[in-house]
Parts: sequence; C-alpha cells; structure tokens
Amino acid sequence: MKRRNFLQQQRSSRWRIKALVVVLLLTTCFLLILNHYHYSRIFTFGAPEAPPLVVVQKPKIAFLFIARNRLPLDFVWDAFFQGEKEGKFSIFVHSRPGFLLNEVTTRSAYFSGRQVNNSIQVEWGEASMIEAERILLRNALKDSSNHRFLFLSDSCIPLYNFSYTYHYIMSTSTSFIDSFADTKQGRYNPKMNPVIPVYNWRKGSQWVVLTRKHAAVMVNDDTVFPEFERHCRRRSLPEFWRDHPLPTDGSKEHNCIPDEHYVQTLIAHKGLEGEITRRTLTHTLWDLSSSKDRERRGWHPVTYKLSDATPTLIQNIKGIDNVYYETEYRREWCRSKGQPSTCFLFARKFTRAAVMRLLNTSAIILN
Repeated sequence: MKRRNFLQQQRSSRWRIKALVVVLLLTTCFLLILNHYHYSRIFTFGAPEAPPLVVVQKPKIAFLFIARNRLPLDFVWDAFFQGEKEGKFSIFVHSRPGFLLNEVTTRSAYFSGRQVNNSIQVEWGEASMIEAERILLRNALKDSSNHRFLFLSDSCIPLYNFSYTYHYIMSTSTSFIDSFADTKQGRYNPKMNPVIPVYNWRKGSQWVVLTRKHAAVMVNDDTVFPEFERHCRRRSLPEFWRDHPLPTDGSKEHNCIPDEHYVQTLIAHKGLEGEITRRTLTHTLWDLSSSKDRERRGWHPVTYKLSDATPTLIQNIKGIDNVYYETEYRREWCRSKGQPSTCFLFARKFTRAAVMRLLNTSAIILN
C-alpha cells in the first residue's frame, strides 16, 4: 500500500515538472514574440518612410498626321516606329469625319484607332485647315509627356531612323517654324489691320514642329485665328469656278492661303520669334517654272512618282545644308546640337509606288 502511494506521488511529481516546463517554454516564446514586435515597431516608426516609386516618362514627340482618309504610306511609318521601344512618341491622325483607322483601313498597329473623333471637313485654301491642326493639338496636349508636336501630311516620308530624328528634334528648346516676311502684294488683306498689322505678316511652310508652349499658344488663340477666318482665303481659280465664281475684277481679290501664314503670323504677333528656329524640317519642291510636265505645274508641290524614286533623289535632299530666303536676304544654315547638319528630316509628296521603290533599293534605311 505504501509502495503504491509512493509511485503515485512520483508520477504526479513528474507531471507537475512537465507541466512547469511547458508553461516556461510557452512563456519564453511569448516574451520573444512580444520583444520582436516591440523592437520592430521602434524600427518602423523611427526610420524615415521610403519614397514612393516614381516612373519617369520620357519626353515624347506627338506625330500629327493630316490625311484625307486612310494613310497610303502607313507601311513606311510602321518601319520607322518599329525600332522604338521606349515610348518616345504618340500618334494622332485627322481624317474626314466618321473615318476610322482599323484592321480594314490600315495594316499598321501604330495607326489603328489613332484618328481623332472630333475631326472636321477640311478644304484646301480655307481656315478649316488651321482648325484641323488646332484639333490635333488639343488632343495631343492632353498627354503631359508630349513635349514636341510635329505636323505631317499623308504624303510625307521620314528620311532617317527614329533615333536620329528624335535626338535632332529634342536637342533644341525651340520650335521649328519656317517663317519669313511676305512682301509680295495680294496676300495680306488690309482689313486685318489693326489686329494683325502688316509688319507682323509672315509666310512659310505649314509643316512645323512646335514646343509645348507654342502648341498651347496656337490652341488658345482667340485673336489671330478669327481674323484669318474672316479675311484670309485663297483666290478663286478657273479649276474651282463652279464652287467659287471669278469676281468681276480678279486683281481686287486677295490670294491668302491660311496654312501658309497662320502659325508664322501668330508667333510674330505674340512676340515669340526669338524662341523659334526659322526653318522647316520637311522638304517640299515648289519651283516648277522650268517644268515641261503640265501636270507638275500649278500651286501644289511636285509629287514624286515611281520614276523619280531613286537613291540620288534622297541623297540630294539629305545633302541640303542651307535655305535662302529672298525677301529677307537671309541664308539659314542648318545646325543640330551646335554643329552643321542636314536641313530636312522628312520629305513630301511621295506616291505609294515611289516609297516602295525607295525601301526596296535601300534609298532610305529606317532601322
């Protein structure tokens, strides 16, 4: 009996020891967890917060295309954009109202869906061309990463690859605006005075490259543009006589082409000519006085056809390093990054067949 009591007491003692050990272990674990939590809070509140992750968007060039309908040269621009992987460009297209760029109307994914949805019907020689440009700018300005705004026609081609083009344009803080004094009679309408005095009247190519500041100036203009709408329109020509009957005295009708004067005159009016490089980056051939081809005479630029599309043509355009302005007796020597350079990054007007030949003969290399 005594032996049994002794064994029971011994088992009870062992159980108490085990229970005590378990309690001690649990207490130790709890204290360790509490200690870790305490010091982690001290570290968290004592250390400065890490700055939020900021994604730096590279400055972009907004390519603004003015087209009738589809873009017949989308394939050459597709090759131009192919090598660019860093999001340095955006694309906007102004076509006739209701036209859509999709898998049926373009084979380039870069242009699919890139038409602006508030386009208007554009008539050559009318202020509607300027309004189309302003619509493109309004859409492009919504993206704060667009730093340059480049106007192109549906017949323009690039002469260099994207990298060269991007660095050429972004290497200067100025806009590229072909601008010179227009001293010939017939373009300036005295009715514009005093809002637009004759000493601010300028002429030049509509294919400009604008900084963000100058793009905003053009979009917000409510002074110069209304004057152009009222008093600047092309003279009626025989080929348009059904729509615009010739006046009794044609000499009294001003021959004002809005897109050849508006941006240049606006910049002069705002006193911003010191902020521009006074030349265009798009080559156009206008001198038709010696041409024997009747189709190539008129007010429109030369259209380069299949037979014109040779490496020599492109080399000659790329070799131009200065532009002479007769009305100002000024020769504009072209420079980039402080060094003498070619004047033109783009050229017009090219047919689809001509561009295909240029690509096939490697006259232009875009990659």
